[in-house]
Formats: sequence, C-alpha cells, structure tokens
Amino acid sequence: MTPTLKKRLFWIGAICLIVPAFLQAYLLMPFPGSQDLEAIKLTYYLEKIILASRIIGLLLLAYPAWSYITQGSIKQKVLVGVIVLVAGGLYYFTDVSYRAEVMFKEPGKIQFATRKDNKVPDSLVVMTVVNGGVAKAYPIKFVGYHHKIQDNVGDKPVLVTYCTMCRTGLVFSPIVDGKKQIFRLVGARHYNAVIEDSDTKTWWYQATGDAAVGEQAGKKLDIIPSEQMTLQSFFAKYPEGLVFQADNTFAKEYDELKTYDRRQRKDEDSLANPGKVWDKSWVVGVSIDNKNKAYVWPNVVKLTTLNDKVGNTPIAIVVEPDGHSYHVFARTVDGKILNFVQDPAGFRDRETNSLWNWQGECVDGELKGKALPKIQSYQEYLRAWKQFHSPTEIWP
Repeated sequence: MTPTLKKRLFWIGAICLIVPAFLQAYLLMPFPGSQDLEAIKLTYYLEKIILASRIIGLLLLAYPAWSYITQGSIKQKVLVGVIVLVAGGLYYFTDVSYRAEVMFKEPGKIQFATRKDNKVPDSLVVMTVVNGGVAKAYPIKFVGYHHKIQDNVGDKPVLVTYCTMCRTGLVFSPIVDGKKQIFRLVGARHYNAVIEDSDTKTWWYQATGDAAVGEQAGKKLDIIPSEQMTLQSFFAKYPEGLVFQADNTFAKEYDELKTYDRRQRKDEDSLANPGKVWDKSWVVGVSIDNKNKAYVWPNVVKLTTLNDKVGNTPIAIVVEPDGHSYHVFARTVDGKILNFVQDPAGFRDRETNSLWNWQGECVDGELKGKALPKIQSYQEYLRAWKQFHSPTEIWP
C-alpha cells in the first residue's frame, strides 16, 4: 500500500469513526446554536448510520493505524493515539455517560399513596389525570427528572411526560395504530424532548405529540386531558386520589429540581429583562380551533380571574389562592357568555352572582348544578409555546 493511500484511508476512517457521532450528539444536546437548527431529520438518519459508520471507520483505520504504530514516525504514533483518545472519549460521552436515556432514567418502581400514607409535600405542583373514577397526581419535581412515566390511570394506559428545558407537561395515550408502545428518550430538538416508540422507531416531539420523522411521521399521539395544581389542591378535589411517590434512588436528581415547579429561575436573560416578556417567561398556552394564545403567567396571577377569548371561544382562567393551581374553562353556559370574578370560596359570575368551585361546578345560586367545560392548557416557557404553536398571540 502506498503512503498516500494509507494516509487517505487513515483520515477517511477517522472521519467515519468520529464525525457522524459528534454531529449527532451536538444536534441532540443543548449545545450553543444546536437547538435553533431545523435538523431533526438529519439527526434521525445520523443515528441510524452511526454503528455502520463506526464499523467502516475502524476497518479503514485498522491497517494504517497498525502500520503507523509499528513502523511510523513519532508524529504518526502520536496522531494514532490522539484519534483513539478522541474516538474513545466521544463514544463514552455519546453512548455511556451523556446519553439522554442514561442521564434521565425512568423510575425503577412506580408507587402511589393515598393522602393518609403520602410522603410528598402538599406544596408541590403536580400534573393530574382522572379516568374511570381514578385520580392520580404526578409531582413535576419527579416527572421533570424522569421526563416520562409510563403508567395506567384506571383502565387507560398513559404516558406522562415533562420537559424541563421548555417547561412542557403533557399526558399522551401510548397507543399507536392499536398497539401500546414503550417509549425511550432520544434527546432534544428546539429545546424540547424527543421520544421514540419501540415498534417503528419514529421520533415524536414531547411538546405536541407530533411524529416528526420516521414511519409514523405526520401522525400525532392522542392527548389525554390533564391539569396542573398543587398537591393540596388535588386532594381537596379528589380526597381518594393517589399521588406518585419518589423513587429514592434518584433523591439527588429530584433535589436539583426542588423549586423548579414553583419558582422562576434567575439567569442572565431574566436579570437583563426585569419585568419584560422574554424567551423563558412563564405563560399559560391555550389552543382552540387552530388559534393559539399565550397568557403571561405573572400577569394572570395578579388578576386571579381572567375573562378573554381564544379565537371565537370565550374562556376564563382562574388561579387559586395558592398562586400555583390554575384552571381554564369555557365560559358559555346555556348559550350565554358569563364573566367571572374571584370569590373567597371560588369564583362568581357577574350575570347571576352564582358561586363556582375550582372544578368549574356551580355550587350555589341560580346556575347551581351547571358545569363549565374544561379547556386543555399548558404552563410553559414562551419560547417553547411560540416554537410549537405558531403563529400565537401573546396576552397582554
């Protein structure tokens, strides 16, 4: 083999061994600039070829590297050592230590408790799901680390998900084409978690349930209604409810999110934009009939009760006294639009002065027995809402 051919094989092999894995890791992790690129399809296909690329790279490298080590100059021997260290370090980074499903493991055991046996503080904010008379609460502090919990509520399988980079919490049905799927965490695109189903290996955005690339591309996971409130509020509504208990194996990881659910973190952007709406401002996002609207959270909390419209649908956002539990309802009853104000016992409509509880049920007054339809909503970062629900209107 000529020296020129040997050199070419060496560098082609090194590129095959290193570049695809490096590029894929860069695009799936929140490195500077990586999440702003429209590159999910490239990332998907890179993952499919990485093993083959590594094998080809090793085969191409084998003879030139051996030749350099046994017969080459000091410079060539050092070069081989550098390539081995870089490739080995990259493999450890991408496949062992910093692989998303390794960094954010699912709970080893899924345990729930009644209020009597519960060990989770009442002040924590939870995601709630109700089905078939069974109510379950999943603390954001726990789901935020795991990113996904695969469970059942009543007779319904659920995929409870949360992405801490964009503050999106959604619950999906894991049924795809009539079959229950097991999902794994792949990484992130546009600062949002990407998950993969077990059968077709399709990649799905956690923020919407949309299949972005793969066999199921263009489809959407069914969203299961959920709400966000404190655990205290949950038990007030569902005294027989169940709350997910911590897996103590991950106590350290949970502790890193100890105030995430209730307090806006301070960073350079927030300090540079005091009192302003910016990428990580908390918003309540609502989508109705392809109309999207984001309500800036601090302003909603100040009002406690907000009457507005999304598209042609009149809605009300009400915040409980704890300042963390909130609900969104349609405010049309029997064809009449109601306007609500806060009350110590819940909220009242101005039209009849009837009293409504936090579940949207009228408990006293002319409209007693009526119920407001719940509107699905999400509390997340403005950046995430705009990315996945564009165009969107921002209130106020």
